Amino acid sequence: MERASLFFLVAWVALSSAARMAQSSLPYDYSSSSECLPEPMEPHYSGGIIRNADFSAGLEGWTAFGYSSVAAGASAAGNRYAVTLNRTWPHQSVSQKVQLQNDTHYTLSAWLQVSDGSADVRAVVKTNDDFIHAGGVEARSGCWSILKGGLTAADSGPAELYFESNATVDIWLDNVSLQPFSREEWSAHHEASIKKARKKKVRLLARGAGGKPVPGAKVRVEHVRSGFPLGSAMSAEILSNRAYQRWFTSRFTVTTFENEMKWYSTERIPGHEDYSVPDAMLRFAKSHGIAVRGHNIFWDDPSTQMSWVKALSGDQLQRATARRMKSVMSRYAGQVIAWDVVNENLHFNFFEGKFGSEASAAYYRRAHEMDAGALMFMNDYNTLEQPGDVKVAPSKYLGKLLQIKDFPGNGNATRMAIGLEGHFTVPNIPYIRAALDTMSKAGVPIWLTEIDVAPGHNQARHLEEVLREVYAHPAVHGIILWTAWHPEKCYVMCLTDNGFRNLPTGDVVDKLIGEWSTRSHVGMADAKGYYEAELFHGDYKVTVSHPAANSTVVHRLSVDRESGTEYTIHV
Repeated sequence: MERASLFFLVAWVALSSAARMAQSSLPYDYSSSSECLPEPMEPHYSGGIIRNADFSAGLEGWTAFGYSSVAAGASAAGNRYAVTLNRTWPHQSVSQKVQLQNDTHYTLSAWLQVSDGSADVRAVVKTNDDFIHAGGVEARSGCWSILKGGLTAADSGPAELYFESNATVDIWLDNVSLQPFSREEWSAHHEASIKKARKKKVRLLARGAGGKPVPGAKVRVEHVRSGFPLGSAMSAEILSNRAYQRWFTSRFTVTTFENEMKWYSTERIPGHEDYSVPDAMLRFAKSHGIAVRGHNIFWDDPSTQMSWVKALSGDQLQRATARRMKSVMSRYAGQVIAWDVVNENLHFNFFEGKFGSEASAAYYRRAHEMDAGALMFMNDYNTLEQPGDVKVAPSKYLGKLLQIKDFPGNGNATRMAIGLEGHFTVPNIPYIRAALDTMSKAGVPIWLTEIDVAPGHNQARHLEEVLREVYAHPAVHGIILWTAWHPEKCYVMCLTDNGFRNLPTGDVVDKLIGEWSTRSHVGMADAKGYYEAELFHGDYKVTVSHPAANSTVVHRLSVDRESGTEYTIHV
């Protein structure tokens, strides 16, 4: 009896602590900017642990890093900032020493400007044994750009925040913030965001004869299908493997064919096209209500081009790409929900090198003309995975997106979307959230298109951290795992063994699918005939039984961001 009492006391204390944490944790600030502004916005969290974050006290709290020359500056409007002058080495900048706490997430933001042209600037946190890239931005002269990033401190101890650039320009810095959050606070942000972005509170009104409310009506709610697209890449092996089919179709609502729709799979020999495999895969997906993303029309990586494509002259390549686009898109237009039009065109430039800097933009215009109902995706890696990869920093990605949208004939008519692949080693969770904050300012759907995590002891844990982070972010519209099954091996990460028994990564996926679903439940309408429930977005089967008239009605209900909150069911 004493043990039981002690158990319930401990449980009550734990629940009370969790409730207090949810109520008292500092809310996360999702604000960011994709614009270069005349004056910087105020520092997030009043600077957090950064002293003199807005340089209102000159350079107090800041020091010169890397034998640099640092001065205070001021705009005509009176805004004050720091300037690193006469830089000759990448790491020369202004810096501030801080104290980090172990196992703590830190969100970072800073406003940057350079003296001439534009330059890639990265934030670096130097600890006793590491240099951690915490984010990057393409800074410009004449206006202020936000760098939003973050890091997780592995150990407690002193650290130093500074900024680096390979360009020998002066760097202007203002309104810096470094805000710590415990893991419990971070999880509380997830819960608050999911409640707002992925759920909706609905009221069901049971009415009987004459339209009168039916108090005490029995209401059963069953979640039939999730409204959030969660899927996995699919391999051709699914066509002949029943176990793979059962495992896949019981979990996922969307897919991407791993390689089967790519140019090198459908036209290995010039002029000899074979779509039999992707045709069969599409039929299979459609028969199970699984949506398909078209991946891809072109791939900008030179190493993925077939030898016959590389050997073509400019005019021949123009004709070949036109045939490829017409061939694949006329075949699948209206049957796929999206197209990766020019894959990885931030890291690579095969077609731009042949046809000029606007080659991608022209392909997007033609793709939209051929399938106006589908989303047209950019798709690249490391925007979330590697804060130090300046080629695909959020500002660079958004710049390319804007170039495509501004191309004649594109504009608002082209339904653009952002694809972030998500090939992680050890994920930087605060940076993922911060990068998504900035990417969201494009105002287009964001999908995680190829999520996997490198093998290792913590693979499943890292996968869960990534999935929780991106699902909770309000700007994310869908998730695809890059986990197509092959009997010999998966690309990087499998979810099952060859008997389709879950690996730890598969257990993570199943756990989260369950967690992000509304459990079937039964309730009673109140005295006014109402039954209220908080539901995840999705499709529902609602069964309502009259307590006296011995009648039962089944009602189908779809809950999403735009749907209503009150429904009447006549019993």
